[in-house]
Amino acid sequence: MNIRDLVYLRAIARHRHFGKAAENCNVSQPTLSVQLQKLEATLGVILIERTKRAAMLTPIGEKVLALAEDALGAVDAIHSITADASDPFSGQFRFGSIPTISPFLVPKVLGVLGEKFPRLELVFRENITERLTEDLLNGDLDAAILATPTETPRLMAIPLYEEPLMVIYPLGHDLASLDDLDVSDLPLDQMILLTEGHCFRDQTVDLCRLQSKMTLSETSVTSLETIISLVAAGQGISIVPALAHSSGWLDRPQIGVKPLRSKTATRQLNLTFRKSSPRRALLEAVAEQMARVLREG
Repeated sequence: MNIRDLVYLRAIARHRHFGKAAENCNVSQPTLSVQLQKLEATLGVILIERTKRAAMLTPIGEKVLALAEDALGAVDAIHSITADASDPFSGQFRFGSIPTISPFLVPKVLGVLGEKFPRLELVFRENITERLTEDLLNGDLDAAILATPTETPRLMAIPLYEEPLMVIYPLGHDLASLDDLDVSDLPLDQMILLTEGHCFRDQTVDLCRLQSKMTLSETSVTSLETIISLVAAGQGISIVPALAHSSGWLDRPQIGVKPLRSKTATRQLNLTFRKSSPRRALLEAVAEQMARVLREG
């Protein structure tokens, strides 16, 4: 048994398909299949349930993978430590962001980090919080910009920015006549939200203190850009992060924008990473640059 075998096993768990797993590992399907068969023979157990169209781990395979993840994390840490010993601000830095942050922040961050750390190879991935958290835990990402607290002791976060939330509404809407807007003033049956799975949807629901999510409009979409366009077309109202305003996304004559006076109408942006990461110096430096971009923005 070697590290490569564990990488192949992890790929099967993620892709549930020998062909896709082999492609992800940059090897041929027969090579991956034969190597995993040898691993099973060595351990004396069946790790993978095979069908004509899919592959999945057996219960014992899941237990082996849980230990394998720790081993692969240790290997990654060894590589990172040795790289940091020569230059902590070089090598590949893989970071992610949720969709309600990345269009406003990431383009600027990439430019600033590229200029500040020219020897750093930046790799970016956008996804919802749940997927980014999984990628952090399994070592596929070094850090992620999230707007929720860490939910496992394996992760920690550096605060970046407390971002206000704002209300957007169509031109001529009744909200335009209110000078000091509160959450209680919002017609919730007109609210357009992101789909389930986006943390910003959950934050909006919590902010409005809804007893039932059915109070909201049935319209839900997968991007803030679509929400803004729907509001501009007079299809409802919404709550958006202030970054959308400062980035110019709301500069449309058909849209009105107002802040909310509620103290809870904010979200905390953090740079989240594994507590065990050996790249702490780099992470702190990256967080400092991200916070500066947010303050200036």
